[in-house]
Amino acid sequence: MGLLDGTTHGEYYQGSDYGNYQFVSLDDVITQFQIMYIGEDKLIPKAKRADVAFHAQRALAELSFDTFKSYKSQQIDLPPSLTMVLPHDYVNYTKVSWADSAGIKRPLYPTKHTSNPFQVRQDSVGDYVFEVGSGEQLLLNGDFEDNTFNPWHANKILDESVSPPVNLISVASGVLKFNHISRTDTGGNFYGDAMHAAQMIDVSGIDFVNISADGVAAVASGSQGTGQLRFGLSTGKGDEETYPLNNNGIVPGGASANATSDIDIFDIGYIEWLGVTSTQQEVAIDVSAYDTVFAIVTSYIPLEAASLSATNTIDNIKVATTIAGGGSGELQAAEGNEISSSTWNSYKSNTPAENNNNHYANHSHDDHDHIGSERYGLEPSHAQTNGSFYIDDRLGKIHFSSNISGKTVILDYISDSLGTDGEMQVPKLAEDAMYKHILCDMMGARANVGGGRLAYYKKDKFAAVRKAKLRLSNIKLEELTQILRGQSKHIKH
Repeated sequence: MGLLDGTTHGEYYQGSDYGNYQFVSLDDVITQFQIMYIGEDKLIPKAKRADVAFHAQRALAELSFDTFKSYKSQQIDLPPSLTMVLPHDYVNYTKVSWADSAGIKRPLYPTKHTSNPFQVRQDSVGDYVFEVGSGEQLLLNGDFEDNTFNPWHANKILDESVSPPVNLISVASGVLKFNHISRTDTGGNFYGDAMHAAQMIDVSGIDFVNISADGVAAVASGSQGTGQLRFGLSTGKGDEETYPLNNNGIVPGGASANATSDIDIFDIGYIEWLGVTSTQQEVAIDVSAYDTVFAIVTSYIPLEAASLSATNTIDNIKVATTIAGGGSGELQAAEGNEISSSTWNSYKSNTPAENNNNHYANHSHDDHDHIGSERYGLEPSHAQTNGSFYIDDRLGKIHFSSNISGKTVILDYISDSLGTDGEMQVPKLAEDAMYKHILCDMMGARANVGGGRLAYYKKDKFAAVRKAKLRLSNIKLEELTQILRGQSKHIKH
């Protein structure tokens, strides 16, 4: 016997899309709404599908915030930078924690007493600086000293086609590395990927810049060709695809020209390394015609046999002004603190006070003899040893205290359910709430709908949403009974 969508029991249990029967797709909700409510002798005589889709997406987002179950989460190993990038569909968090060796989640608590503010550049007497200085670095994280890739953007960082997965573009020991491995196309040709990293920079009001970098391009050896490494400026960010080049320099499958390794990508100016290790520099590049440009690094190594790997590296990348002046006229970030303010640098380098848990640990009477009245006025939010965090919405990152470095951090968060097509789905227990939400919003946007009718639709919508919340609350009588059995325990306060 098949399910409602035609899936047989065998197809379900032998597949991988488990539990999805409890949801209905947003596309189906839109179609079913049109069937039920739109047409002759129905509540809405005429409406475009685009109108229904707009209100359906708004309804999905609104119900995702406070009605639907929140099940999205991300886990990372916290890097030395002590930051985690907020997910692309992040709206708010429900819980931030780290997992111990037993897999138990240890909750982290938000700290309200620090932040990562925009640090304004000032001169020696404290006045604000609006113009850039001579020889000033315009790139962010050009030296990769904090061992992070931010704010550079790469076309492909992780290769999951091999086991274990390989970091194709990475930052290690303060150097940007391009790790090339040989591959084979359907024609039996061996090739390596052409890779690319880019960062947009503001050059408004600036006439000329100098560019320089320390590069290492792999030397030709056996079936490995000469490494090609280039850094330059472009009016576009380049093609973000990872292009595979075979041993003839041709994209397998007859794809278009390789924009990633092509010199023409640098339409303003560039420097290059071909099988050498050196410091390269290009001076007085004219950028007076642009407000923004892209700093781009491209890397390619011909690999003409199986099981080959080679690396190109680059460091100390610099795009510097030639003379003082220029700039957008906006407030400038303090030099060296464009991403990390001195406040954040001090916070992440400090040993958290919660590590000194003798101040509140209930071990024995002797533990507190030496601190006396220090426990008086203890703030409960600080009375834990798990660590703390705060969210920097300006840069879209979560910042953690130093005692969490290297731990497995888990972020449970709320999404608006519009991040990808696959997650645009509605729990069947809340399907009626979606229809009533769409109907109310569409009626509110139509002309000549009386106040009495609108009040009725709003009341109907409110009742449907309330019913959906009760259904999705997932309260089970047996579980509640089990919890209430503990009320007979005498707890001293």
